[in-house]
Amino acid sequence: MKVLLFCCKGFETMEFAPFVDVMGWARNDHGMKVEVVTAGFTKTVVSTFGIPVIVDKTYDEIDFSEYDALAIPGGFEEFGFYEDAYDERFLDLIREFDSAHKYIASICVGALPIGASGVLKGRKATTYHLGDGRRQKQLAEFGAEVIPDQSVVIDQNIITSFCPETAPHVAITLLEMLVGKEKAGIAATAMGF
Repeated sequence: MKVLLFCCKGFETMEFAPFVDVMGWARNDHGMKVEVVTAGFTKTVVSTFGIPVIVDKTYDEIDFSEYDALAIPGGFEEFGFYEDAYDERFLDLIREFDSAHKYIASICVGALPIGASGVLKGRKATTYHLGDGRRQKQLAEFGAEVIPDQSVVIDQNIITSFCPETAPHVAITLLEMLVGKEKAGIAATAMGF
C-alpha cells in the first residue's frame, strides 16, 4: 500500500512527520506493507518556519493509480500554504482520490483544500477550531457540515481534524483504514499511544 503525502508550500512539519513515522514504524518494525511517498509542486518544498524538504516526486511525476491514500498536512497562510493548497491541479488530485473512494487524511487546515475541491459538500468534517472558528466557518462555506467540537472527524473515506495536536491520531486512523484496527494497534502501542 502507498500513501501519497502531498506537501503544499508552507506546510507544518509537525503535521507532516506523523504520517512518515507512523507508517514507518508499521513497515519497519512490524512488517506492514505501507509506503509513504512525499510529493509537492516543486522538488524542494519550504515548510512553515522556513525548513526546506526535498520530496520524492513532483506533481507531474505522480501516477494517481499507484496510491491507496492521500495525506495532507496543514500549513500557515503567511508562508504561502493556500497558494499551493488551492491550486486547481491539487484540487483535481483530491477529486480523483475521492471519486475512486481512496482514503484522504488531513490535519488542521489541510481540510480546506478538500473543501475547496467540492468533495465535502454535505459531508461531516472539521478544521482548525481556534481563532474564533474562522477556518471552520470557511470550511462550512465550502458546503461541509462542520462538527465544531470533535477533534477528528471521519466521513466515509475522508479524515479531517482540528489542530496540530491531532496529527498522530490522524496518521494512526489512516493506518487503521489501510491495514485494519488490530494491526494498526500494534504499531500505535509500540509508539506509546
